[in-house]
Amino acid sequence: MEVLTALIADSASDYQGKLCVLGSFDTICARQYPAVHPHCSIALRLLFRTGDEGKHTIQISFIDSDGKVILPEGGPRIEFNMGEPPAQAFFWSQNFIFNIAGLRLPAPGQYSLDVLYDGKIVSRIPLQGVQIQQPAQQG
Repeated sequence: MEVLTALIADSASDYQGKLCVLGSFDTICARQYPAVHPHCSIALRLLFRTGDEGKHTIQISFIDSDGKVILPEGGPRIEFNMGEPPAQAFFWSQNFIFNIAGLRLPAPGQYSLDVLYDGKIVSRIPLQGVQIQQPAQQG
């Protein structure tokens, strides 16, 4: 298995095997923390080859710079069974999308969304929380 794409976006969908992504980002700016991002999607496109058949698990783990897991229950997961490759194919790919409502950043800082494949980290998507200043009052 090879990770072709791993990113965080405003939304993502699978359209007849094509990964459609809208608004990829790596920074959340907020005036105060904790901050909550109302909705985001983790979009993955994985490439499989002969030998990758069988049962597998993909999980997303949201961690802070100290390695502390932030998402409850370790984060969302998908269990799937990878079948035989299509006839005459050298490889095949599949999209996986995780929708997360209310992504909470406890404080400004560096975070990552780790992609675990069968329990091993195969990709780390960086995310940062940046505190912005209140605009100066005029008057």
